[in-house]
Amino acid sequence: MKQIMEEKAQNYKNGKITDVTENVVKDSTITLTINNKIKRSLSAIEDSLKEFAVGYLFNENMVKTLEDIEKIEIDGNKINVEINDTLLKTKETVLCSDSSGGWRSKINNIEPVTSNFQVKSDELIERIEELKNNAQIWQATGGTHVAGIVYKDNFIVKEDVSRHVAVDKVIGYGILHDYDLSNCYVIYSGRMPADMVIKIVRAGIPVLASNAAPAYSGCETAKKGNVTLVGFLRGQRFNVYNNKNRIIF
Repeated sequence: MKQIMEEKAQNYKNGKITDVTENVVKDSTITLTINNKIKRSLSAIEDSLKEFAVGYLFNENMVKTLEDIEKIEIDGNKINVEINDTLLKTKETVLCSDSSGGWRSKINNIEPVTSNFQVKSDELIERIEELKNNAQIWQATGGTHVAGIVYKDNFIVKEDVSRHVAVDKVIGYGILHDYDLSNCYVIYSGRMPADMVIKIVRAGIPVLASNAAPAYSGCETAKKGNVTLVGFLRGQRFNVYNNKNRIIF
């Protein structure tokens, strides 16, 4: 797998130092350019870049439909995107997500998710285990975050050094494969602060589950966005934050 590299390291055990060969994940600087006007550089794995670009544009509220994206060109680690220029002129040039270099800005507009979707608690437990089992790069290196999107019987997993990029990739995959996002849920590894939860809200996904706890800002954004948060903090036991009616026990 091209995303996994070997590096020399020193192992310390019982006062002894030994040289060992370890697997590490290969991260690269990815450049995303939108209409030759907005450029973002971020650290990511050079994999599923089309899915990332689509997910990023939707999750940053730049586009609403695939028809709004006029062109996506990928040349190595460079992604050039053209969207409807009228849409671009209505957006702030500083985007909200951690996907682009860790920048956070105030989230002003939140449109609540409208969905009657429900998921069984047993299914959530099974999927969180599947997420770990499908994380091949993480198992080999310990150096990635993992995200998955579930739609009907489909479960797609993506990995990246950035939890935001991993989530962008799975949402982009769902959009490109015509998933009904209002009947999907996303599970991933990592915290749930506001700038992660807003991605889920903007995509119209009703449930986000993680192996970590939400931050207060994430809970507040989920309330305003009508999204259910699930945190697996104690093995197979989990907490449900707001909109508990979406989880069937």
